[in-house]
Amino acid sequence: MRIAQPALSRAVKEIEQELGALVLDRNRSRVRLTPVGAVLLKEAGLVLERWEEALLKVRRTVVGEEGELSLGYIGPPTRVFLGPLLAEYRRLYPRISIHLEERTPERVWEMVARGRMSLGLTRPVPGAVDPGMQTLLLREERLGMVVPVGHPAAKAPEISWGKLEGEPLIVLARREGVGLYNAILSGCGQAGWKPRFVHTPSLVGTVLSYVEAGAGAGIVTDSVVPRGGALKFVPLTPAVTVPLVLVWREDAAALPQQRFIELMQEWMASGRLWSKG
Repeated sequence: MRIAQPALSRAVKEIEQELGALVLDRNRSRVRLTPVGAVLLKEAGLVLERWEEALLKVRRTVVGEEGELSLGYIGPPTRVFLGPLLAEYRRLYPRISIHLEERTPERVWEMVARGRMSLGLTRPVPGAVDPGMQTLLLREERLGMVVPVGHPAAKAPEISWGKLEGEPLIVLARREGVGLYNAILSGCGQAGWKPRFVHTPSLVGTVLSYVEAGAGAGIVTDSVVPRGGALKFVPLTPAVTVPLVLVWREDAAALPQQRFIELMQEWMASGRLWSKG
């Protein structure tokens, strides 16, 4: 053990004094564990094993291979890439636990700003002043009209905002996305008319269902209409866009978070983020 005999004897004696029991049964011819010593040996071994595990976990955390990532997101605009991106992240960092919450754009922004979420996939919130927030622009999403494939406008490459005047329109409720709602109002206003919204549901899927049922024309972003289905997205001109961003707090630089940002940047650079194939 590379320990001098007197020092070893003192150490054993101190343990026995602390426990109030003998751990070694020793005489001139032999030394063996007492029942108390056998229990102590087993438990000490478990402690040492746990210590090694703890050191390994700390080392993995230091290099960003272990920890927790909490991600708030808005659903439809992220659907095309979020699942594959998270699958790749889990493959690269299998020991990082991922917690997801789908919320409105405003709620996602708020949760990140308050430190309740590591990252957010959302839209900038009009009027929000958060100097400590960092954003990465993922895409400017163009607004367009969505109609059934049999609608006369479905064959047009694009359509002007002015052509929508007087149409019964279906848009996402303002409380579900102020930025998107304001962008729609702005597009109509620039064309010189005030829109007539016949339905303002809380879910984009409901907007599409109303359109498919013939209740009116929808105004949505280009990322939410499935290709090859019963509906057609027709871009509106002049182009009006709403941004989709990745947001995080500048002072919350945990390594799992940094690894996600790096992976997002890699996917953007390679064109994988918006690839549907």
